[in-house]
Parts: sequence; structure tokens; C-alpha cells
Amino acid sequence: MALELARLQAVPKPWGSHDLQPWSGIDHHDVAIGEIWLQRHDSALEPALLLKLLFTREALSIQVHPDDDAAHAMGLARGKTEAWYVLAAEPGATVALGLQSSLSQAQLRIAIEDGSIAERMSWRTAAAGDVIFVPAGTIHAIGPGLVLAEIQQSSDTTFRLFDHGRQRELHIELGVAAAYAAPAAKQVPARRLSDARTLLLATSFFTLERFELAPESLWELRAQAETWLLVIAGEGRIGPWRAQMGEGCFVQADTTHLAAGRTGLTCLVAYDAASPSHDLLQPIAARNATAPAHSTIHRPLLLAARANAHSPTTEARA
Repeated sequence: MALELARLQAVPKPWGSHDLQPWSGIDHHDVAIGEIWLQRHDSALEPALLLKLLFTREALSIQVHPDDDAAHAMGLARGKTEAWYVLAAEPGATVALGLQSSLSQAQLRIAIEDGSIAERMSWRTAAAGDVIFVPAGTIHAIGPGLVLAEIQQSSDTTFRLFDHGRQRELHIELGVAAAYAAPAAKQVPARRLSDARTLLLATSFFTLERFELAPESLWELRAQAETWLLVIAGEGRIGPWRAQMGEGCFVQADTTHLAAGRTGLTCLVAYDAASPSHDLLQPIAARNATAPAHSTIHRPLLLAARANAHSPTTEARA
């Protein structure tokens, strides 16, 4: 059983941003931060999934990640399938997913070497609320002017194919071998599971949902699989903690409560399952206020959650 407030780890990147507001109050000492990782407090406990925030002031490299088979052949634990949820986008911000047309490995290698791969990518405008699935092997890129939430298999294996002239190592042979050099598969649209739950994506590696909890409502979260929550709008309480934008938690084999504040509470929820968990979220406002005996939060904390759901939230934790 586990219920933890996520530890936030800032990761500098040359394409990152100096302005992380309103998503984070981390003191980054004027270093460009590209990513904030949500981590467990015990670094020895490696989860299957990684949830993070991305801040882009410049374009990222054009890159690809290996699938599980390719990763295992390299002695790695897993590949890297991921998905992006667009939190904010400046006008004209773009992402690229897959190529405009299929290329052989020899053609792909030439396009990388002469730089024409940037023109061969399938670029699209990004807007807040977009969900973009990036299966392992799909060549992809993220442009400037974006704030994204990314959920992925817990792997940091990236093969850079083109890096806009930055003096960083490229991984052309590994990338060409791992790449599916073709247009990306069609994206599956989101669908409502209930008034409070929207299924954004269900894959072999994770399920991604959005919870939209009405103002001052109270809910029970029943998380059996490894589950990550990230607050993306509003404020309230997650378990015993006040939570605001950019904060999150880890839950596994445990039950806790979510209390929405005056403006409601919207969370991204990612968990280690290939399909939605139908009893993941249950309303409890109409039930007796006493929490079940197995719940993480018993009556005193539950009443405190109701009383303080609309209290001012704390500053974002580092």
C-alpha cells in the first residue's frame, strides 16, 4: 500500500524555460528548466510509469524511442511509449508525429544527414487540451511555446536524430534501427466515462484519464494499480494534503479521498493498466461522512478535507 505526495525534480534542458508559472514555484536559480519529474520519495522504488511536465522555449530534437523488444536487446528494462497532454500553447505552437510518407532505412538516414527530416515530419498545430499518443518507434518532435504533461513508460532512452545545430550527441544508427519511418497511426478520440471522468487514452502500457470534480465535491479514489495524479486546474485536497496546479501524488493498492475546492479540481490521472478501472473514482458526498475502515483517511481527516477544501492552498513544493 502506498500514498505519497510526489517529489518534484527539476531537469535543466537547453530548450527549456525560465518561466514555470503557474505550474511550479521551484527555485531553479535562473537555469532553463525543460522538465519537472514527479517522483517517489524513495528513489530505490522504480515505478513502471513516469509523469512529468515539459516547458519548451525552443524546439526539442527530432527523436525516437525504442520499443520493449529493442530495449531488451540492448539490456534495458523497457522501451518508451508516451503520451502528451497539452496544458498551454502559444499561438502557432506545433508538434510533429510521424513522417508525411514512408521511407526506407537508407532514405531515412539520408534525410537525417542532410537535415531534410525536419521538412518530412508531419507537423500539426497544438492547442490546450490536445492529447497526442506517441508509440515507441514513432519519430516525433515538440516545438517551442508549449507546456505539456507527459506520461510514459519509465525509461529515459532517447535516440536523437536531428538537433537543430546544438552540439549534442546524435544516435543515428540506433535511431534508424528503432524507428517506424512512416506516418503515425490515427489517434483515438477521448470519450466520457462519467460526468467526472474522461478517458483520454488506453494503451498496452498505461491508461490516461482526466478527472473534472465539481466545486466542493468529495470523492473516493480506489487505486489498485500504480496510479499518478497531477492537478492541472483548480485546487482542493488529495488525501491529507492541499493541492494546487502542478502538484501531484502517487497511489498504489490504497484508497484515499479527493476534495474539490471552491473552483473545482481537475486532475490528470495515469495508471498502470491497459483499460479503464470502472470503480477508480466514486462520489461520497451523498453517503455517510464516516470513511470506510480500510480507507487511508478516517473521519477526522475526512471532515478536515471538507472544512478546508476551499482554504488557500500552499505554495508549490520543490
